[in-house]
Amino acid sequence: MSTNMKVKDTPFITKRMPGDIVFAAMGVGFGLFLLLRLGSETTWVKGLSLGTQPRFWPALSISGMVLFGLIYLAGSLRHLKTQKGRVGKEIFFWFRSLEFSVWFMAYVFLTPVIGYLASSILFCVLLAARVGYHSRQSLVIAAGLSVAIVLLFKTFLQVRIPGGTFYEYLPDGVRNFMILNF
Repeated sequence: MSTNMKVKDTPFITKRMPGDIVFAAMGVGFGLFLLLRLGSETTWVKGLSLGTQPRFWPALSISGMVLFGLIYLAGSLRHLKTQKGRVGKEIFFWFRSLEFSVWFMAYVFLTPVIGYLASSILFCVLLAARVGYHSRQSLVIAAGLSVAIVLLFKTFLQVRIPGGTFYEYLPDGVRNFMILNF
């Protein structure tokens, strides 16, 4: 190392985050799972050279994944004492993002029941409120935006989205209009 170079300028010094140990353990675990499945997913063909074997390159890459994952895990274990209980907070932060997957799945399951327009308005307004837009003006804008999106998709882009079962309870003329346009 040159005398002008500081320790923090070297490329191999990393700042450890509280969740590194969990990330490393998950990576090693997934790599080991893939390595154990390798025999049933690939074959070794007699008569082929090493580089052309169907199992060689997957085995090499997965072995590398496990090896480097173990090195990373060992480095994370060395710094575990300095984290002092922050690992749980980090993991909770990761799982908070799953909330929006649940919102999306609820939207997907509710759309065939109440219809594309109603579910779009409902979820757009609820999500706007969830992320902190509580004023009446913001919620009206969210509802208007969802109506504009539905109109764009159904009329301009002509995306065929099935009507909700709720539409079956509407009068005939209204039902046909709602199924075709909303």
